[in-house]
Amino acid sequence: MSQFMSSRAATSVDWQRHFTLLADAIERLRQGAETTLSSFAGEQSDFIRFNGGKVRQTGSVSQGKLTLRLIDGARQAYSTLTVCGDPQQDLDEISAALAALREGLRGAADDPHLLFDASAWQRSTQRSGKLPDPDGLLRTVAECARGLDFVGFYAGGTIVRGFASTSGSRGWYEVDNFNFSWSLYDPSGRAIKTAYAGDDWSDAVFAHKLEQAASRLGVLARTPRALPPGRYRAYLAPAALAELLGTAAWSGFSARAQASSRSELYKLHVGEIALDPRVTISEDLTLGITPGFNDDGYLRDTVPLIEAGRSAECLTNPRSAREYGLTPNGALASESPAALSMQGGDLPEDDVLAKLGTGLYIGNLWYVNFSDRMNCRLTGMTRFATFWVEDGEIVAPLEAMRFDDSLYRLLGSELEQLGAQAELLLSDSTWGERATGGMQLPGILVRSFELTL
Repeated sequence: MSQFMSSRAATSVDWQRHFTLLADAIERLRQGAETTLSSFAGEQSDFIRFNGGKVRQTGSVSQGKLTLRLIDGARQAYSTLTVCGDPQQDLDEISAALAALREGLRGAADDPHLLFDASAWQRSTQRSGKLPDPDGLLRTVAECARGLDFVGFYAGGTIVRGFASTSGSRGWYEVDNFNFSWSLYDPSGRAIKTAYAGDDWSDAVFAHKLEQAASRLGVLARTPRALPPGRYRAYLAPAALAELLGTAAWSGFSARAQASSRSELYKLHVGEIALDPRVTISEDLTLGITPGFNDDGYLRDTVPLIEAGRSAECLTNPRSAREYGLTPNGALASESPAALSMQGGDLPEDDVLAKLGTGLYIGNLWYVNFSDRMNCRLTGMTRFATFWVEDGEIVAPLEAMRFDDSLYRLLGSELEQLGAQAELLLSDSTWGERATGGMQLPGILVRSFELTL
């Protein structure tokens, strides 16, 4: 079994110390009435790719980048630099970048929507995790996945984010976490997908999840059930619900989209539609999975988005606030939630199949997009681990089918029960860098879910 290590101990650069040094230097380089906002993103991560139960690729990444934002009056300019960790080399690059930004500002027009927080504050989050040593993880997977067609991807280590302004603000976010997703394939080509994410790795938890998935491989070998189009009783696991909510939340809670009548949740925001009163959703900063500050210098705190089935607040970025006369609440530039949390209910995980009775168990969805934005109607395909259930027993895998249904229905009139255990689903994005954020969601039992073909 694997041995544990703190990935922070393996970090080759003390990014917090280095960022503080750079931020102090940038403050000294300021001229006149200039304001500089500095945002930092870095990581020390291990990556392992598995195929056929064997290691196919391993590697580690140590990287950092600094975004400089120079503001003079109502004009602003940006520059993003890769930092190497060598103080003198990075300071030389920063000095040259600031000179280029000043030159660019000379002919720049005023930005009518410029708004940033000029107050001074301090906020720091540092959380060490228990992560698997990469060599030990290889042994663990080899032992637990023996005889299985195991395909997976592990990413784990330390993620850091920083912010500093010449107004005196300083923010630092540094956490250890991991995200391991894998699929077990049947000779038919069908698979069961599972994920394990968090900051407290346990060989026992991993082994249990793998064993639980493997126990359903026998079902995949059965003749798939083909269903005619129609509405079916269904249970959507947290990962399936995440696909729906993630799509709807991309701009559904955006103050900008709402003010311009483009929000996919517009009818909910204006009160034309209400969800089931058990539905409560927030941008939950207490989860600790995203920094408590944004690149405009605003502190971020929990924002209620839906309370008892009714719209509460929107996510308001400073630019939207300036344009539409609103109050910023620390939202990111995208105005998408980075820590979406949905309150659970009273359906224990062990009782899901019995409560479902006869219907669909949907473990995953994919290719999700809108078929009718103004009615928050979503379409996509059923994916791995979607089964037909009869009398509380899984009897067959389901042939891949397209669904088309409204989130208003699924979380409104059709919602029967919410899962009691909300699952933490960390973002698995590694595009350019490991992302922060994610969702914490329960599964949902619905009276009907519409399959179209």
